This record gives sequence, structure tokens and C-alpha cells, in this order.
Amino acid sequence: MNVDNDLDQHLLRQFSCLSTTDKDDLVKQLQNVVACSQLNEATARFFLDMNNWNLQAAICSYFDFESPGVKLPCMTLICDSTIGNGESVPPDTKFRKSWRVQNSGTEVWPDGIFLQHTGGIIMGCTRVPVPPLGPKETIELGIDLVSPPVPDVTYQSKWRMKTSTGSYFGDIIWVIITVSECGTLAVTQQLHQLSTSQSNDVQMC
Repeated sequence: MNVDNDLDQHLLRQFSCLSTTDKDDLVKQLQNVVACSQLNEATARFFLDMNNWNLQAAICSYFDFESPGVKLPCMTLICDSTIGNGESVPPDTKFRKSWRVQNSGTEVWPDGIFLQHTGGIIMGCTRVPVPPLGPKETIELGIDLVSPPVPDVTYQSKWRMKTSTGSYFGDIIWVIITVSECGTLAVTQQLHQLSTSQSNDVQMC
């Protein structure tokens, strides 16, 4: 199994360095990482116990079990396009978050793929359709969101690619913002859009 196609590598590096031996904590971490409501505590304990309570090994075993012999599409997160994680946004403010992703596999993505919200705070839409993408091609995926109303809090929202048959694949991608009365993100994006519009006008003349 190629873990690169199923899990965010930053998370894997973090989890591989964890020194906790608290089994209840490891159960919760496994449930959070695989983002699967069907993974109850007993099942999580089974996969962890089977792998001597090694979280990373349990994650790999779980995905191997979930998709035996099924070849899923591949997706790699290239970068955050519009805002970085943790950027400051005013309360109740519309903003656009986008990422550049790549079809890192050898086959064209099938029809019906979408980007699905899988955890954390809901800040608007929860599903975005994604067009088929050829091998090694990249695309920018964007979603329009609204920041939560309570300031001085950092909010996280987790997203994954999903096939029309319900299988998740590719890197986990995140929206992480800090809501602040002094946030400048919305103004920055509006100025960028205005600048882009003016630039396009000049090119068209």
C-alpha cells in the first residue's frame, strides 16, 4: 500500500514522533486520522492491538483492510494557493480558500469525484465537484467560505477527495484560520481581485 495516496504526510510525521503510550488517546487519534464514523472504539482498538499499538502501522492496516484489491485514484497536495494555514480573518466574513493539487497517479480521475468536508468546523459548503484530471496534471480547487462569528479562536476544517462510490483518497487538506477583529484576509483578497480585474482590462485593450 502507498500511504502517500491516503494520508497527509505532515500528520504521519507528527504521529510517528508521538511518545504517548496512553491507549485511550491512541484510539481517539486513530479515529480522528481515518475520519470514519464507522470506526468505533472496539474496531480502533483491534487495529492498534494488531500492530502493537503503533499508530502509523495501525493506520496503514486500516486502509489496507478498507480497500482490498481496489485501486483508488491518487492525489497529492502541492500547496495552499490563496491563504496559509492560520491566517487571520475577521468574524462573519466571506473568504476564498484554494489549494493546488496534482493527479499523482497514472490514470485519469474518473467522473463524479468531489472534495468532501470530513471534520472540524463547517464554514459553508461541505462538498465541491472536481473535474477529471489526467496523470501528473494539476488543478486549483477553491471553496467560498464564511468565517465563524466568535473572534480570538483558531478554527480547523478537514477535507478529502472522494469518489462517486464513497471511497476517500489522496492527501488530507485543511482550512485553518484564526478569527480576529483585526483580520485583514478579506481586504487582501478583495484588493487582489481588483488588481487582477484591472490587469485583465489592460491586456484586453
